[in-house]
Amino acid sequence: MLPFEIHPLLRWRMAAADRGEAGWTWMRHCATEGRAEAMAILARIRSDGPMSAADFETHKGQSGWWEWSDTKRALEWLFWAGHITTATRRRGFERVYDLPERVLPADVLTLPTPTDGAAHQALIERAAKAHGIATDKELRDYFRQSPAQARPAIAALAEDGILIPVALEGKLHAWLHRDARRPRRIDARALLVPFDPLIWERDRTERLFGFRYRIEIYVPAQKRQYGYYVLPFLLGDRLVARVDLKADRTASTLLVRSIHVESDAPDHTHDASYVELRAMADWLGLAEVRVG
Repeated sequence: MLPFEIHPLLRWRMAAADRGEAGWTWMRHCATEGRAEAMAILARIRSDGPMSAADFETHKGQSGWWEWSDTKRALEWLFWAGHITTATRRRGFERVYDLPERVLPADVLTLPTPTDGAAHQALIERAAKAHGIATDKELRDYFRQSPAQARPAIAALAEDGILIPVALEGKLHAWLHRDARRPRRIDARALLVPFDPLIWERDRTERLFGFRYRIEIYVPAQKRQYGYYVLPFLLGDRLVARVDLKADRTASTLLVRSIHVESDAPDHTHDASYVELRAMADWLGLAEVRVG
């Protein structure tokens, strides 16, 4: 999910996918030998309206998260290439596809397409504004740009004085956006999903907060250190705890299977975490919070 105004800045990626030069390796087949079949699927959506993979007879019999049919792969290539987008509704976890002109505002689709170089510079600058201070790797990872795409963009922004070089501990080289401001205080409180931008780049999270975080969903239960689906807890400007949650909808209860508090967490961490857990339960429509 991205702001509409970013759409033109990512059209270079759509064009690359359309040529079979971006995305997973099997997308090359969809863009070349399998293009006619993919375009037939696109024509069906154009005539019949929003559709999911399950709406196509050629997809029947498929199951599992990653056992994709040829139809599902064609839909995902069409999505990457910008021929279709996600409709405004889903069926559970199932993605429903539709034409961009039936989903996105017309004034977004008619925005001019910048050159690839200008788009990469704009994306790097947005990444710099979001980070404050960031290394080259962190800047390009924000929008998944390659080193070859990011390097000249960073150099151009530095030459224009938009990015200011800074030195970090450990002899790391980084950049500071010229408009960055240091707030007097940060009064934050949030449970962070594993893919939150604050903790997306794990090395950065560990360097800034001394907080080593890994997803343990695929780790055997007996080998997990913190739990199945652990959410870091942000309090002020620090990551102070890890909370393993499960929604028991039958009992209308948010189960807190464990809370691991960092050794340097402030005294009010437990009280603050409960306020946030109660807000999480309300958002999920659950009546109770039960701590294990």
